[in-house]
Amino acid sequence: MVNLRAKPYYLNDEDIRWVESTIASMTDEEKVGQLFWQLTAGNSEEYLQELMEKYHLGGCRYNGMPGQMVLNQNRILQKYAKVPVFIACNPEQGGNGVCPDGTFVSSQVKIGATGKAEYAQAMGRISGAQIKATGCNMAFAPVVDITYNWECEEVLSRAYGNDPKMVAQMGKAFMDGLHETEGVYCCAKHFPGNGQDYRDAHMSNNVNHFGHDDWMASYGHVYKTLIDNGLDAIMGGHILMPEYMQEIDPDITADTIMPGTLCKEIMTDLLRGELGFNGMVVTDASHMVGMTNRMKRADMLPAAINAGCDMFLFFNDPEEDFATMLNAYKTGIISEERMVEALTRILGLKAAKGMHKKSQEELCGSDEALVAALQNPEFKTVAPAISKDALTLVKYKDEGILPLSPEKTKRIMIVNVKGPDSPMAKLAAIAMGGGAGKKTPVEKFCDLLNEKGFDAFIYESPLDKMMKEVAAGKPFNLNLYFAGKNAIADFTSGMDLVVTFFNVANGHPVFGMSKGGGEIPWYVHEIPVVGISVNKPTMLADAPMLRTYINTYDSNDDTLQALVEALLTGPDAFKGTDPIDSYCGMFDTHM
Repeated sequence: MVNLRAKPYYLNDEDIRWVESTIASMTDEEKVGQLFWQLTAGNSEEYLQELMEKYHLGGCRYNGMPGQMVLNQNRILQKYAKVPVFIACNPEQGGNGVCPDGTFVSSQVKIGATGKAEYAQAMGRISGAQIKATGCNMAFAPVVDITYNWECEEVLSRAYGNDPKMVAQMGKAFMDGLHETEGVYCCAKHFPGNGQDYRDAHMSNNVNHFGHDDWMASYGHVYKTLIDNGLDAIMGGHILMPEYMQEIDPDITADTIMPGTLCKEIMTDLLRGELGFNGMVVTDASHMVGMTNRMKRADMLPAAINAGCDMFLFFNDPEEDFATMLNAYKTGIISEERMVEALTRILGLKAAKGMHKKSQEELCGSDEALVAALQNPEFKTVAPAISKDALTLVKYKDEGILPLSPEKTKRIMIVNVKGPDSPMAKLAAIAMGGGAGKKTPVEKFCDLLNEKGFDAFIYESPLDKMMKEVAAGKPFNLNLYFAGKNAIADFTSGMDLVVTFFNVANGHPVFGMSKGGGEIPWYVHEIPVVGISVNKPTMLADAPMLRTYINTYDSNDDTLQALVEALLTGPDAFKGTDPIDSYCGMFDTHM
């Protein structure tokens, strides 16, 4: 049974009566609707009214749009909600996860590099204020996965790092900051814990290999810390735990091992029983292959509820999914006891912050409050401070290179190394405001160095020259490629230092052709080289020969400015500590 007097609810008798009487008065359709979240596909009043009146949704999330549009949408959702609706966003990096005009603060791994929990708390505080101002009420954050595998790109930048104690400290700090704003719920993710498998649960299975004791000492410690300090909700991940399940049942077969969201032993026995979590659980998105590949969707929906998840994230087809869950309830696949338990947690959480007592205006706030929250000047001071404190000098074997100075290394060649040029990468660049007419991070970095008196230039590879000539109508000339193989003295004569500038978001760096040229830093013993990653912090795996290597974690303007100042100041200006093992567990990255 759900204890509504205990954390995270702390309801009084009147609130408990509201929960119980509301459930008792619901139709079957209204009960089933409370189990669902939907990702809205539009913001017209007609569309949103139908969502709420036809499907009786318990929760909504939305695609990115300006804060005023979010607020307008949320007013409509609450207007037509018979029971106040959860409205969530993903503020994993701050208020920009609430709306594009919200305040970016930092990636979580960057905060991990600072070692300062006050930055995590500030991000929670900023996110909470902008969540409430837009009429939202729940954060699908923080990410409290642990980066044990450097190839786990799904959480590499989204998690705080590879130390469970630090992850627990940072996760709690974010939650505390979020809770400084009245009426905002915290939903940590992704239970039972991502970060070990290189595969992405959006596209494949994802495995957590820990048995019970190792899990309790790591992920269990993180979640217990948050639960004991008032965590409202947890997002269940589509994560398999084969070793854990084999400890419970040595005869279990691979075919019967289910991801956490479909596994009662994980979502009920471990989370509710051993960790004592009394709050609400929602699944991760139900289109993810780590969930959909385990059984028919018609079986999957009620299986998630019966495993211990209280809410189900996103319809596939609204009519089909709603009918499936309704039929499962009416036929007893979802029992009355389990339905009432889930609804008690859902409505109990809504009552915990007084949603049931608030008017639409109180739930959503005013236009003036929105502007004040989005334009708060104090909020904008946090990201630059983090950028300075996060800069991490991971490897420094060529001591004396730093600090840089125009007198010592006037002529600097910058080699821009990018990742795979996939369609999704192009789309993401456009969505983040990139594209034609805007300077790239490497161009901005080059400009900043030149402003400091250096003569910096961006390297053009033989492959780039070939493509440029072909584009100009000249015949393909493979000799340009081989022309890159020249005398060492000729190669080094035009420069005093090389910066290998990695801007790789996903996958591995793309160096182009391997013979000749300067793309791959083969020449670390011929000329001083500084490797800098302004994105994915694991570039030493692909360029282990680098003897000086720096992680900045992003390429924002304040980050690049802090980077250049630190390069000119010296090693002591790099205050960050490596949160993930940027040596990637390889012996040769230490060479």
